[in-house]
Amino acid sequence: MKRYIKITIGVFLVLGISTMAAENGCVHCHDGLAPIRAHKSGMMQAILKKAKEAGAKGNDCVVCHGGNPSVEDNKTQAHSGTLKYFLSHEGPKDFYPYPASPWINANTCGMCHKTQVSAQWNNLMATEQGKIHGAIWGFGAKEGYKHTFTDFNTTALHERIGTKAYKAYMSKLQKQEPQAMLNKTKELPPAPTADEVEKDPTLSVYTYLRQECLRCHTGGKGRERRGDFRGIGCASCHIPYSNAGLYEGKDKSISKTEPGHMLMHSIQASREAKVSINGVHYSGVPVETCTTCHNRGKRIGVSYQGLMETEYKATFDAQGNPQPKLHTKRYLHLTEDIHYSKGMLCQDCHTSNDMHGDGFARGANLGAVEIECQDCHGTTKKYPWELPLGYGDEFATTPKTGKPRGTTTTLADYLKQGSVPKDKGDGFLLSARGNPLIKAVKKGNKVLMHLASGKELELKPLKLLKEEGKLSKEGMIAMDQIEAHNDKMECYTCHATWAPQCYGCHVKIDYSKGKQNPDYLAASKYHNNHGVTGEGKTLKQFLVDGKVTETRSYLRWENPALSRNGEGRVSPTIPGCQVTLTVIGKEGKALLQNHIFKLKRVENNSSVKVPKEGVNSIVMSPVQPHTVSKASRTCESCHASDKALGYGINGGKYFADQSKATIVDLMAVNKKLLVKQVDEQIPAIPNLKHDYSVMLDANGTQVQTVGDHWKLSQALDNETRAKLDRRGVCMSCHKEIPHKSLAVSAMVHISQMAGVKIDNNFHKQIVHKSVLISAWVQVFIGILGLVLGGVLVYVYMRRRRKFKCESNIK
Repeated sequence: MKRYIKITIGVFLVLGISTMAAENGCVHCHDGLAPIRAHKSGMMQAILKKAKEAGAKGNDCVVCHGGNPSVEDNKTQAHSGTLKYFLSHEGPKDFYPYPASPWINANTCGMCHKTQVSAQWNNLMATEQGKIHGAIWGFGAKEGYKHTFTDFNTTALHERIGTKAYKAYMSKLQKQEPQAMLNKTKELPPAPTADEVEKDPTLSVYTYLRQECLRCHTGGKGRERRGDFRGIGCASCHIPYSNAGLYEGKDKSISKTEPGHMLMHSIQASREAKVSINGVHYSGVPVETCTTCHNRGKRIGVSYQGLMETEYKATFDAQGNPQPKLHTKRYLHLTEDIHYSKGMLCQDCHTSNDMHGDGFARGANLGAVEIECQDCHGTTKKYPWELPLGYGDEFATTPKTGKPRGTTTTLADYLKQGSVPKDKGDGFLLSARGNPLIKAVKKGNKVLMHLASGKELELKPLKLLKEEGKLSKEGMIAMDQIEAHNDKMECYTCHATWAPQCYGCHVKIDYSKGKQNPDYLAASKYHNNHGVTGEGKTLKQFLVDGKVTETRSYLRWENPALSRNGEGRVSPTIPGCQVTLTVIGKEGKALLQNHIFKLKRVENNSSVKVPKEGVNSIVMSPVQPHTVSKASRTCESCHASDKALGYGINGGKYFADQSKATIVDLMAVNKKLLVKQVDEQIPAIPNLKHDYSVMLDANGTQVQTVGDHWKLSQALDNETRAKLDRRGVCMSCHKEIPHKSLAVSAMVHISQMAGVKIDNNFHKQIVHKSVLISAWVQVFIGILGLVLGGVLVYVYMRRRRKFKCESNIK
């Protein structure tokens, strides 16, 4: 009971205090609690209307929390039951400390937001389908490419949410990618016992998932560490929590020193939902709310803010303390995404369908995210509204063609419940899949962004910038002259100048000495009628066998490698689940040691060789890093890079053969040990003969998995690498400089005698002139050859006719 009472005061206890406080008994204890929404807002008026219907006029709290509002002095009685009206009508069926909990929110949030609530269980943020498949793949890929498991049993709940065009698009995609986008999935198997792992060590993947990976789904509150505090269900995003998880509102009944509480009792949502705290007014969902989950895996949340994790503790504060841990990690501050710098929140790009789901399981991120850069920026040749639907999102190897997508002024009812701009201009832009982007409005040839923060941002599409002559020379060459860049690549392949790269995921799962840790998934599913899950102050009843420890080989951020993503476009590529697995059995002996699985079921693209013994199960993953900048990567960082081509950092030459153990101790010059008592300094990784960054060996044979979700994901094929590879191009000129050619030698001597200083700009001019001169000389020689050939043919024909004439005369 004590734990239950603490929970009831822990998370948004009552859902708003109306101005009719005299008629609301809840404020007897919760005086000073901020309203969930402003009294004049449409949402609050709808709540008050429902309260009046229930016979509790003026009491907005009971509409979402239930409880007994007539009791003022007995907390236990006040926080129990619900109004009789709600038992036979829409509304809470009991007292709900967490009205947003997905286990009961059909009775609360679902009264007004039926569409989003009914879709929530198939949302990736609830199912974690892609994450689960990635881990299972790294542990031997027992399910192959099929995304069988999710956090909960899921089925297609209702008709897909979205426009007619969107539904048709997604139906086609589902037929094309059936291995990922299933109509029905299975619940993840339970964590194994230590005895079961002794028989089959690969079962340890379920321990790994349940203890580590599956803390971030919306069905639970997750891990309560600095930076990870958040709500549950709808409140995962829509209720603010600070890094420390401390309450800073004015309700004296809520502790301000006990972590795990909301920052204040107000909904954060659209630009219309204004929130005030500590003298600051804001609207929208802060990026920091998103990063409570999006800080592992692809790390897109923290990367968007310019945060790259580091193993080191710098810098020190005024008392000499090291940097505090955030999400259990420490960070470097790199260049933040330009959209973040401009004041854009995650919700300003991502749509309701992206985040709430469309009612169907969508496999992994590419299946869920419907937006592309071109939806707002277009290309240098076409405005966004001139592009066909599907452009940039083809899931094919050729660019989408067709009629212009145009704009729309038609919105579905569930979108109208959000913040819809009054100024619709020439209509809302459309996503690549055909849904309206309600924050992006066409205004002539410009785009007006109505940001969730309340800011208006004017955007000039690329075609307009080109027409106004405002694109740089480099930009014009890369985006306008070289069509393959637009047709074959993602925009962020060039414009994401860094990406977090965590090479080698060394996982130890230790079942010895009765070791146990909490099963977070089981805790979240253990809920009562009040919507309260098992994630309280203690998780002892959810302990399962085994203890997970993780580390890595090394970190990088610069110039990510390239591969082809599931949409068929060249994309930045970073380490995914590069699991190198050690499983310690209950007797303390290694059942698997530094083990990487070999997979023979990998799709064999005819243009990418796969060894007969299969590829390693470690994964390099195509990614949208969310580190976009106005300045792009240099040409050389792709066209003259072993890493970009897939051959690894410096061609994988720095690392020795990791399949052999490294011993460091006193040795003779012939490497014979001089001592008997010796330890392995670096134990071997039997199946890893190369660096973790290597996707292809020197012969172009794929040695590890590249993307494990979508059919088109793969390392760059031979044809693409041939077009990309310009390594060693400097030698083309310098092999003749300074004395290998008479003409070149003469030019060198002349420049030396003239005192010419050749810097980078002058060097580029020389190369440019050389290209032009070479091209014109070859064209001239070609024309001259044609002319001479024509002359010779003409002379030949005349002489032949003359010879015939003379022969006839004779």
